Amino acid sequence: MPDIFILLKGLLIGLSIAAPVGPIGVLCIKRSLGHGMAAGLATGLGAATADGFYGAVAGFGLATISGFLMAQQTPLRLVGGVVLVWLGAAGFRERPAKERRVKEGRSLLADYATTVFLTLTNPSTIISFAAVFASVGLAETAGSYGKAASFVAAVFTGSALWWVVLSGAVSLARARVTPGAVRWINRASGLVLIGFGVSAWASLLL
Repeated sequence: MPDIFILLKGLLIGLSIAAPVGPIGVLCIKRSLGHGMAAGLATGLGAATADGFYGAVAGFGLATISGFLMAQQTPLRLVGGVVLVWLGAAGFRERPAKERRVKEGRSLLADYATTVFLTLTNPSTIISFAAVFASVGLAETAGSYGKAASFVAAVFTGSALWWVVLSGAVSLARARVTPGAVRWINRASGLVLIGFGVSAWASLLL
């Protein structure tokens, strides 16, 4: 039987990492509002998958991978910043769905994949996981693949729960938001994403 404390610890870590509103949260809200809960949920599950990966790095004691990721912060910030600026610029120009003459096809796989990539290349996520893992300690998973797997599953579940709640709440409010309001939300969220991208580049100079 998996240790209940390991499961609870994994759930809390998944929630605590996912809940703060950052670029992924902004992207999830934007996609949920503009394209519905499925797009927002696909975005959130992409983040949860990346969170589960970092949980695996910690739970299975993969120090080599952890050290490699920490050492590659410069290229990760550069690439992640480019993607954020690109998504922000595209979002700034995006028109509300009701104003489009032809309905654009949505690729949930693309929504999922871009978020996996963004979360994996976000150095703040790496640093956050490293800090949380160092503070709570994970000695109880050492040498036990079953406990480590349970921990990884719990991290993913905790993160996914947050994204289900967020995308669902935004989708419920979607019908009450006018196309004009959506247009301004798209512009605001686009600028925020661009800001996150620029800040990732600027952090390289500090």
